[in-house]
Amino acid sequence: MTPAQRPRSAPDFLYGTAWKEDRTAALTELALRAGFRGIDTANQRRHYFEAGVGQGLAAAYRAGVVTRADLFLQTKFTYQGGQDHRLPYDPTASLSTQVAQSMASSLEHLGTDYVDSYVLHGPSSGYGWSHHDVEVWAAMIKERDTGRTRFLGVSNVSLQHLEQMVATGAEPPAFVQNRCFARLGWDGDVRAFCAARRIVYQGFSLLTANPEVLRDRLVARIVARTRATPAQVVFRFAQAIGMLPLTGTTDAEHMKQDLASRDLSLSADEVRAIESL
Repeated sequence: MTPAQRPRSAPDFLYGTAWKEDRTAALTELALRAGFRGIDTANQRRHYFEAGVGQGLAAAYRAGVVTRADLFLQTKFTYQGGQDHRLPYDPTASLSTQVAQSMASSLEHLGTDYVDSYVLHGPSSGYGWSHHDVEVWAAMIKERDTGRTRFLGVSNVSLQHLEQMVATGAEPPAFVQNRCFARLGWDGDVRAFCAARRIVYQGFSLLTANPEVLRDRLVARIVARTRATPAQVVFRFAQAIGMLPLTGTTDAEHMKQDLASRDLSLSADEVRAIESL
């Protein structure tokens, strides 16, 4: 998938804010100062501090680093099973109501009246697209139709989930976000499904899930040729195969390096070789 096929506001890199706790605000602001214009979060206090993301955004706005119009903000609805006790909705309410309450909470956290992408954090079952997912997806479409989000996505899904979702006649997502393992073909079956339907594939854990790739001799040769870092090689490869990568680095220099990976040149043979690792 080429960048031209992406929703026009989608950036070519996302900064992920999971697992940063009390550093979330400062790191969000730092990422924006480094040049990131896409921020990924979730209304799931167990792994994210969404209100901290909002604090970081507000600081960047005050400092004149960015405006809201410059940014692509993505958050998620998370089922109760993926949450801890700090729920962003009434657990006794219907799933449709929970979606609306979670969105209202997210908008308050992020200090905005809309997000650019609203993602189902994961299906209710690992075995298929359930009636719970049907209800939640319909509620998410309602959020989109009322203007509280521009695009919709799903995360942590298998090919089976996606095929069953489409088989229900549901509107397909604009984004699919998955953890991406080289040893499983870089999620090739899901990426192929997305490419055939002009769905943007977002890949996360590209570094932490693939330490063997970072140490591979092929990558080492590219590093020697280009004077890039192994991480830059992986991120440039991801972009070359049509992936929208996420990084969650907490290091300012790594943030700049990750963004600079856009300028790295890989040959078609090198891209194919990395894809087959």
